[in-house]
Amino acid sequence: MKNWKIYLSMLFLILASILYFSDDGQSLAEEKNQEKPLKIGVSLYRGDDEFISSIRHALEEEKLALEKETNRKMTVKILDSKNSQSIQNSQIDQLVRSDYDVIAVNVVDRTVASNIIYKARQAGIPLIFFNREPIQTDLIQWNQAYYIGSKAQESGEMQGELVLEQYRLAPETIDLNRDGKIQYVMLEGEEVHQDSLIRTESSIKTIVEGGVKVERLARGVGNWMRQPSKEFVREWLEKYPNQIELVMSNNDEMAIGAIEALREIPEGMTLPHVVGIDGTSEGLEAVDRGEMLGTVRSDPNEYAREMLTLAKQLVESNEQPIGNGDPYIWIPHQLYQK
Repeated sequence: MKNWKIYLSMLFLILASILYFSDDGQSLAEEKNQEKPLKIGVSLYRGDDEFISSIRHALEEEKLALEKETNRKMTVKILDSKNSQSIQNSQIDQLVRSDYDVIAVNVVDRTVASNIIYKARQAGIPLIFFNREPIQTDLIQWNQAYYIGSKAQESGEMQGELVLEQYRLAPETIDLNRDGKIQYVMLEGEEVHQDSLIRTESSIKTIVEGGVKVERLARGVGNWMRQPSKEFVREWLEKYPNQIELVMSNNDEMAIGAIEALREIPEGMTLPHVVGIDGTSEGLEAVDRGEMLGTVRSDPNEYAREMLTLAKQLVESNEQPIGNGDPYIWIPHQLYQK
């Protein structure tokens, strides 16, 4: 009798296991998993940066779309570091303590990414850097750290091609004094920021290698911001009246600052072309109005989609979401011109 009871108990356990791992049972298990929202913490380097702000809005849009598509709820908490690494460090600590599933970081200072990786690794929380690229040797320390961004060299080269295309189409519209070279000023993002340095170098190199001579009249570090860039261009217009033929800008926000300064110049003065990078909403509108020759666009929605999809894969899958151990996901650029 005892043996029959043992056999019946074992049979019941086997049947229960089969039922649980059958399609219906699996659906119940998945349903239980989906009741718990996927928690993603996001730390921005500066919330008032126009392009970063567009990624923030895109995250909210794409979150809703992905929830509907996958039937998995998500909680996305977005924090603003206000361009302070110490504030960002505190935010990372807060997200770790709050047991977030994934942390996404738009790092203030790329040289301290190693410390952020260490904290996330100790807590076992996957990490996604975006837009501001950490040093490669830091990123590859851990196979749960990733980077999503656009290639700075590609954006600089495309910006240079934009200028070359205009020169080849109608050289007199950009070489205004007909001296066979383009007199330009350069608005740079940050003094030692990798993207800023690469965009600056590759844009000019592309123009020169395309057979067009250039002469730099001035450069200024606008820190990716509109107002200081506006002040730089005002100053340069006074110092070099009717001499500036092109304003090269590392991003659209600084380019808009340049455009605002150009709107103030007296009628009859030479109006230089302006080119930007990022494809912000204001940048695209400036191109449409003819105030900017063109811009190199990165799609903020593609950033957001890749971030949320990767976060979901990191939590739900035991496999590496990116093949060959490559921690990079690159967002392609598109040229935008009238």
